[in-house]
Amino acid sequence: MTTTTLGPRPSPLAPTKDRPRNRAERLWKASPLTWVGLVLAVILSLFPFYWMIVIASRTNDAANSWPPPFLPGGKLGENIERVLANGDANIVKGLMNSFLVSGTITVATVFFGSLAGFAFAKLRFKGKNALLLIILASMMVPIQLGVLPLYILMAKLEWLNTMPSVTVPFLIGGFGIFMMRQYAEQAVPNELIEAARMDGCSTWGVYWHVVAPALRPAAAVLGLLTFMEQWNQFFWPFVVLADPANPTVQISLRSLNSAYFADNSQIFAGTLIATLPLFIVFILFGRQIIGGIMEGAVKS
Repeated sequence: MTTTTLGPRPSPLAPTKDRPRNRAERLWKASPLTWVGLVLAVILSLFPFYWMIVIASRTNDAANSWPPPFLPGGKLGENIERVLANGDANIVKGLMNSFLVSGTITVATVFFGSLAGFAFAKLRFKGKNALLLIILASMMVPIQLGVLPLYILMAKLEWLNTMPSVTVPFLIGGFGIFMMRQYAEQAVPNELIEAARMDGCSTWGVYWHVVAPALRPAAAVLGLLTFMEQWNQFFWPFVVLADPANPTVQISLRSLNSAYFADNSQIFAGTLIATLPLFIVFILFGRQIIGGIMEGAVKS
């Protein structure tokens, strides 16, 4: 007859393999307070857009009444038609100019930023650190300090009231170079570049076939940030574009606000029209942009 000896029963307080897993699950599980904070953040983020739609769909008298309306009305189409027919605002021309300016600057910033970022991150040349410091120092100078000399330069080039005056000065920026340099430093292994060199690639070939595909997530993020910044640019276009027949979209929105009478319903309808392209860009490229942000966070 075989007897089985039972060992001592494990204490309920003794550590088990499942307890670290349970602790990790509890650590990453959202608490009710976290959910409340997230819901409040979403409400605070979306309410300005909802309020814009409400006022844009009301008459001006209803928009200025008290208490203010909190539900959309039925005048959205009529208000949009009034904005499009407003000859002083010329918003259709403003949208076209802003697409041209923002798109050109975005493509140039991503291309030149990635090219310079690759050079600063992976190439060896004299004065590299000094040039990088100069680029970083340029990011600390406000644009307002350079308005006067830049305006004089635009006047000498006879570019005032033209699109090159709001495009050429911003084709490349220090932020884009620094961002792409930091990403290339981690995303592109030196061994990959050396292997491309051994296969006979030139410096341009290394950039085009090896570096550019690796920088695609960061390029998507930089492209969105640049497009949004240039689309919302007001100060410099207001300085150099004095001709109301050739505005950007922000100058067109300013023209809707009269000094004697503010038609809030028309202003908010124009703002809605000017905001839609940003939503479309984010919807089209949102997956690449979010993926680039997450990949950059993981790499850092």
